[in-house]
Amino acid sequence: MTRDLDALRQDIRCWMAAHLTGRFAPLKFRAGAGEGDVMPELRKEWEQELAAGGWTCPGWPVEHGGRGMSVAEQVVFQEEYSRVGGPGRLGHIGEGLIGPTIIAYGTPDQQKRFLPGIREGRIFWAQGYSEPSAGSDLGNIRTRARQDPATGDWLVSGQKIWTSMAHVSDWIFVLARAEEGTVGRKGLVFLLMPLDQPGVTIQPIRQIGGGAEFNSVFFDNARASASDVLGGVGDGWKIAMALLSFERGISTLGQQMGFAQELDLICQIARANGAARLPGIRHRIARAWAGLRAMRYLAMRVLEETEGAEALRERLSYKYHWSNWHRDLGALAMEVMGLSGNLLSTDERHERLRQMFLFTPADTIYGGTNEIQLNILAETGLGMPREPRGPLA
Repeated sequence: MTRDLDALRQDIRCWMAAHLTGRFAPLKFRAGAGEGDVMPELRKEWEQELAAGGWTCPGWPVEHGGRGMSVAEQVVFQEEYSRVGGPGRLGHIGEGLIGPTIIAYGTPDQQKRFLPGIREGRIFWAQGYSEPSAGSDLGNIRTRARQDPATGDWLVSGQKIWTSMAHVSDWIFVLARAEEGTVGRKGLVFLLMPLDQPGVTIQPIRQIGGGAEFNSVFFDNARASASDVLGGVGDGWKIAMALLSFERGISTLGQQMGFAQELDLICQIARANGAARLPGIRHRIARAWAGLRAMRYLAMRVLEETEGAEALRERLSYKYHWSNWHRDLGALAMEVMGLSGNLLSTDERHERLRQMFLFTPADTIYGGTNEIQLNILAETGLGMPREPRGPLA
């Protein structure tokens, strides 16, 4: 097995060296923290290049067009892709989230219609979960879906916010309230909707770093076909949670490789400007390295898919661990750069780390705030009694 994995690593390195060059060379090490919206059209072309090489959806079952790679093989792919500078994946939401969800819960017709476009890098997806009054408290969503009695289609009205890359996406999956008078997790429906249609308005949200990868998406009687519902009315919460479970999967190992590269940049600058001679900085760099190794161990434990309370606690704690670690790494980067970190620079290392510093506080908010993560860990992982939180709890 070791020889097979070594051969796979070599195959990936050779393919990336031959293809992440020429017109794709500007994408190397790009689209990381704080610059998710850079060069979207070139990155779409890169997704099609990956697809032509057979490197999209490696973990999908073969019958759905994937490679059927084992967990170990997928880890190798994610690590080698990131190691050589593969850009942030514009197809991640399709390949890593909605694709596996359609495989698990979709009808044969839905699988036939939606999976090829994801696998071939032609169709890009956005996630319609958070709302102004329902971020981490997803059960508080208010976007409404009502069925058109004439066609059976669903008419959707409401607003989604912090919708990553919606402005360059083709479709969006939307969690909406389908039953009047329901609250919390009841009465929800999970809809697949085209974004290019009347009744959909997308407004970019400008970030402090200058980018605008997040958006507000407004729905005014926008339409979802009756055939584009995953599950049925009332199944929305179950499917939404299943999708989020895919988010904590194999791609986290590639994410960690990006973290390691950021830590290496910090070390390079610390050596160059003398900060590495300061005992406090050296101590924090050492702690960051140790935290990254612990993160890898935790991720590998999660991927083993063991059963029981201990495994559940590990899965629940992973997001809390990496988001705090990455936020602290951003603060360390700014301290190492000193006053120069406050200025625009022609040094690409400085710019990458400055953007990381500006973006990483958001890591502890999106996907569930620290406070919500700790509540879930306490209640679900440790079995502590749930505190009353009002009528929507």
